[in-house]
Amino acid sequence: MADALKQLADAGVAVWLDDLSRARIQSGELARMVEHDGVVGITTNPTIFAKAIGSGSGYEDQVHDLALRGTAVGETVRLLTAWDVRAACDVLRSTATRTNGRDGRVSIEVDPRIAQDAARTAAEARGLWWLVDRPNLFIKIPGTLAGLPAITETLAAGISVNVTLIFSVDRYRAVLDAFMSGLEQRLAGGESLDGLESVASFFVSRIDVEVDRRLDAMTQRGDADAARLRGKAATANAQLAYEVYEQTLASPRWQALQSHGGRMQRLLWASTGVKDKAYDDTRYVVDLAAPDTVNTMPAATLEAVADHGRPRGNAIAGTYEAAHRTFEDLQRIGIDFDDVVTGLEEQGLASFATSWEELIASVSGQLQKAGAQVMPAGAVAPISGDGHTAGTGPASAAPLRTARVAQPAR
Repeated sequence: MADALKQLADAGVAVWLDDLSRARIQSGELARMVEHDGVVGITTNPTIFAKAIGSGSGYEDQVHDLALRGTAVGETVRLLTAWDVRAACDVLRSTATRTNGRDGRVSIEVDPRIAQDAARTAAEARGLWWLVDRPNLFIKIPGTLAGLPAITETLAAGISVNVTLIFSVDRYRAVLDAFMSGLEQRLAGGESLDGLESVASFFVSRIDVEVDRRLDAMTQRGDADAARLRGKAATANAQLAYEVYEQTLASPRWQALQSHGGRMQRLLWASTGVKDKAYDDTRYVVDLAAPDTVNTMPAATLEAVADHGRPRGNAIAGTYEAAHRTFEDLQRIGIDFDDVVTGLEEQGLASFATSWEELIASVSGQLQKAGAQVMPAGAVAPISGDGHTAGTGPASAAPLRTARVAQPAR
């Protein structure tokens, strides 16, 4: 393991990879990253899967099987992504065992298009938990106001949750309340909290992108203070979230849950790839190192940290006063942070929904390459073993073969 990654681990940071693909699993690359780079968890999202499946690499045999069966596009999406996540869970099983289930987790996301429907979101969470069937799974649920009841319901059912798309400290407080409510409901039902985990994915870099855009416009209009605040909002926002985390740890409500076996929801720093080349490409990792946090990194960021990152232990300790001043200064010069985070949440949901549609298009394209006919509503006319689309004549697929997809060990 690179010294920088080891230093992060020593500071209490769980290093996760924000990427997954069939090729990364089957080549053994993921296992090597777990063994040699200290990766102890995986996050995924629709964008990651759209890219992976769109490449086709490693998915051909399973897609061919599904085309033979005439499996609908929506179900095909779930079967392909669940296979990858289940296999990754198996790669990380020893990590989960070693950390007593704290790490070794792999996340799969509910359909972001239903994020505003709590009942459907909770139902899909239960379905995904059953489909992947691994105890070291996380179900990702967007932390929208509409999604909060689904988070509570899912945790109360004994399903571990990664709450995603959190941009503000106020929303993080609401997520913590939903998390603790889920544990309280589970205890009230006579169930155990054993093995139940949660993380709160607090998005970082997108905050600076939007706030800096507004600050740059102010600078162009002659505001001398705006330039001084550039690049400070995202880190300060995350620091104040960690302050709330520490306050919650000390609260009577949490201590009561802890006495019944509850384990605190950790903050997970997400969106940690630096978008502005003027900034150090490791800043959202080394500047946010703190005990009992998770940092999920795109592969490029992980490589940058390993190559030239300079961790300095707990980087958040002693930062709260300055972080509060940063937000006072932003408010003073006219940055409406509530408007910033509202817009980012809306953009995030829209982006994930678009990526989901791209994922569906990628899967549809792969099914068609296999010779199946995809209907407008997502139904699939299967191919037959003689190389024809069932009931429609010759198929345009490449020569057929018997598919053999090795299943992950249970």
